[in-house]
Amino acid sequence: MKTFITTALPSACLAFLISGCAPIVPKELADARLAYQHASQSQAASVVPAELHKARESLDKAEQSFGNEPEAQITRDLSYVAQRKAQLAEALAAQSIDHQQKKQAEAQYQSGQAEIQKQTVGQLNQTREQLAAAQQQSKSQQAQLTQEQQARQTAEQKAAEAEGRAKQMADALAKLAAVKEEQRGLVITLSGSVLFASDQAVLLPEAQNRLGQVAAALLATKERNIVIEGHTDSRGSESHNIDLSQRRADSVRSYLISKGYEADRIQARGMGKATPIADNNSAEGRANNRRVEIVVQPQHQMGAL
Repeated sequence: MKTFITTALPSACLAFLISGCAPIVPKELADARLAYQHASQSQAASVVPAELHKARESLDKAEQSFGNEPEAQITRDLSYVAQRKAQLAEALAAQSIDHQQKKQAEAQYQSGQAEIQKQTVGQLNQTREQLAAAQQQSKSQQAQLTQEQQARQTAEQKAAEAEGRAKQMADALAKLAAVKEEQRGLVITLSGSVLFASDQAVLLPEAQNRLGQVAAALLATKERNIVIEGHTDSRGSESHNIDLSQRRADSVRSYLISKGYEADRIQARGMGKATPIADNNSAEGRANNRRVEIVVQPQHQMGAL
């Protein structure tokens, strides 16, 4: 098992392992690897090699996605598809083998009619029952195959829809504020001077209009968790900055909730002056540090906060 996983990993994953900071392999990807290993060691390799190759290609895509973005939901979706394709290859192989066995059984049945007629009624009924069981097994496998195909199509559709909504949200937000992708998620930065009066935590009237547009964009992916961080410059005491930044983050949180975002998906944090993004020794730098950041967490972190 360990040997298979090592040889199956693409170069991007090996790079993570060598660097000593390998990401946690999603369960879906681990399941996909095991499913492909099981299929490649089964009769599928000789009976339906083309289907097994499709599973290999899907697994490679999942591995590549994992190497590029270890925590992305698309990795899980691609892994799920790869797992299903591997299972599909096994099912098709079993169906083909069953079909051949059924043909052989029917041929034997025809050639042995003379001998079968000499057998007891009980033996004849037993043969018929075996044929009926083979037919039922074939129907069950076909039903399972259809179910697997439907599940694959549903997973692919959900992945495409989620990706489309995320892009739509990011495009809309980019027109309203500074937006950037970070490991913690999509970070929307709003200037504190635009949102609040000096040393205050009550939203300005014009700020409500801006936040209303931001809220409308965020509601496109309202299943995502959000963390609102308030930040200050270095002037003033630590306790005052923590309190002010927390009250400002709470104000933005309350406003987004009033616009329809679920309360249990939004968390407010007062960061004070702990994480500046510019030099506090200049007026411009301090202005940049006085900000509110709305962090839309990745899709895989969609549980309630």
